[in-house]
Amino acid sequence: MTLFSGLSAFPITPADAEGRVDAEALGRVLDRLVAAGVDSVGLLGSTGGYMYLSRAERRRAIDTAAGRLAGAIPVIVGVGALRTDAAEALARDARDAGADGLLLAPASYTPLTGEEVFAHVRTVAEAGGLPLCLYNNPSTTHFTFTPELIERLSRLDHVAGVKMPLPADRTIAAELDDLRRRLPRDFAIGYSGDWGCTEALLAGADAWFSVLGGILPGPAMQITEATRRGDAEAARTMDARLAPLWDLFRAFGSLRVVYAMAHELGLTDALPPRPVLPLPRDEAAKVRGALEEIEGVAGGSPTV
Repeated sequence: MTLFSGLSAFPITPADAEGRVDAEALGRVLDRLVAAGVDSVGLLGSTGGYMYLSRAERRRAIDTAAGRLAGAIPVIVGVGALRTDAAEALARDARDAGADGLLLAPASYTPLTGEEVFAHVRTVAEAGGLPLCLYNNPSTTHFTFTPELIERLSRLDHVAGVKMPLPADRTIAAELDDLRRRLPRDFAIGYSGDWGCTEALLAGADAWFSVLGGILPGPAMQITEATRRGDAEAARTMDARLAPLWDLFRAFGSLRVVYAMAHELGLTDALPPRPVLPLPRDEAAKVRGALEEIEGVAGGSPTV
């Protein structure tokens, strides 16, 4: 097991309307991840609303996680920012607060070139000095890491993995085969897009970077453990039980849905960061129904 392998659970970062992190609510969310035994926590990812939080509030979230987890589970911290110098500062903050690794998306307003992203990653990786995972998330950054760029970046010090979206034009197995041929043997390749990650793990991906794992770690760990032991039937059976949630994720975006789930589970009353609005009441009712379909969720088990 490496840092960027297994189930990396990405929790929300509960905050008030002014963007002040609710440390107690975040702690309750993190307690569930510890109880379930996830392989790592992906703090301040897209689900964690990193781009909506100030540097000080990001540091508050990291300090909260470091104190709550107490070294029991590795913490990977998202350090994306519009400016390179800001991302450098965030990387140093994460390192100084005890993070184990970094996650870097090339966030931008002006579309970036490959050369600009290469220089950005190199600078931030050097500043942080921790294992760094590239965050290939074109749906939000509007930048796509090509296989050639990932290969080039993999040669840099500290760049140790990539978080990939589900491929649109080929199978995960075909994409993995291409990347494996290009990349060092110890370079981690993981996927996000929860509804396709059971198949990604079965195809040999190193990691599942999971929104679901950050709120319902129990079912996510069941899928992950089944794939580890090669039990495709068990993994796909659990994945099928989660289909109503996958439908909601695709229809409304996982961020809105996971906040509704947190409300249903009694973890926080926090709302998504504005301008993102919560789910309409009738759609939130569908979240409640989906949770009730998953065995044990209605009972509020901390590991579910």
